[in-house]
Amino acid sequence: MTDSKRRKGLVTASALLGGVLMLTACSGGNKADGGGGGDSTSQAKVDEAAAQKTSEAQIKITPADGSDNASINNAAKVTVAKGVLSDVTMTTASGTPVAGQISADKKSWAPSGQLERATTYKIAATAKDSAGREAHENASFTTVAPAHSFIGNFTPESGSTVGVGMPVSINFDKAITNKAAVQKGITVTSSSGQEVVGHWFGANRLDFRPEQYWKEGSTVTMKLNLDGVEGTSGVYGVQQKTVTFKIGRNQVSYVDAKTKQMKVTQDGKTVKTIPISAGAPDHTTYQGQMVISEKFTQTRMNGATVGFKDSDGKGEYDIKDVPHAMRLTTSGTFIHGNYWGSPSVFGSVNTSHGCVGLQDKKGANDPGTPAAWFYGNSIVGDVVVVSNTGDKTVSPDNGLNGWNMSWAAWKAGSAV
Repeated sequence: MTDSKRRKGLVTASALLGGVLMLTACSGGNKADGGGGGDSTSQAKVDEAAAQKTSEAQIKITPADGSDNASINNAAKVTVAKGVLSDVTMTTASGTPVAGQISADKKSWAPSGQLERATTYKIAATAKDSAGREAHENASFTTVAPAHSFIGNFTPESGSTVGVGMPVSINFDKAITNKAAVQKGITVTSSSGQEVVGHWFGANRLDFRPEQYWKEGSTVTMKLNLDGVEGTSGVYGVQQKTVTFKIGRNQVSYVDAKTKQMKVTQDGKTVKTIPISAGAPDHTTYQGQMVISEKFTQTRMNGATVGFKDSDGKGEYDIKDVPHAMRLTTSGTFIHGNYWGSPSVFGSVNTSHGCVGLQDKKGANDPGTPAAWFYGNSIVGDVVVVSNTGDKTVSPDNGLNGWNMSWAAWKAGSAV
């Protein structure tokens, strides 16, 4: 054998020997030499743990972890597949617990009430599969902030009883540009079957009414389904609720500034005639159909707040205890008691700064006065129709006075 062949043989043998040695090292060593026993035990434990089956329960938490601008109504929910929920806790970031309930079939969980805006919440959920093995899931999310959401402040209140002239009036805290989308998220219906249509006054106010006054004794239902509705770019609704209110008896009162009398009717029949004093010739009262929007047993009336000022800037009048006052316009028209005027004024002279005055006593504690009677027999939503004052018809958006608009004009203000 030549030297070169001998060298090649040695290289081959060395490679084979190296391969055997490496294979032996990877297999954990020879037990005979006493090495590697501990490594074998550790590996066996790892293999045993890896071989164990994990829980088949699959938990899903919504909103997804890290979400922001989440709904305050229906967003938070925990569900499970291939298992049942055994425990769910929800807290604010500061640790305040949030009440919630697991469903009867233990397949879902939801908070018991509406969440707060601009708040971070944490949810921890545990579920078990059919073999009793547990699965865990955690998530954190933040609800929509006021800057990115809008709400509508509405009247009348749910459960109230109001007069036949009471519209549903909603004032939004953000200017609405997607009017059609927002209006479609609101439905107003009456048990009387009357058609009800919405009308926009600018970008922040939406009123609903039928063509004629509401039918007495009917029930009106408003449904707000605004959660997630984009009112303007990047600003979403958060309200989801149902409001119902009752319509009381049909009371409409007719004020005639020329005869200085008010005829009170209920269900079309005159029940009382009351002498009045309307606005003086230089401070005439608005004409038209006006709806009582607020009632005050006593209230302060300062002329400075409605533009009636003396040369010193103070109000031409400042009466701190006007009795039996009921608001007819936002701008300050009331029908109210008057104790400072002579009894002979009522029914004979128009002396006010634009309000309608009725004879009364100071302190609002004499039930026998005309003003006390009218106050006690009136409710928010009753209509007061004023005529023959020489002034213009009140603007439909000055108070709840959309009845001064024709039905065609009213419907033209709808966005849908």
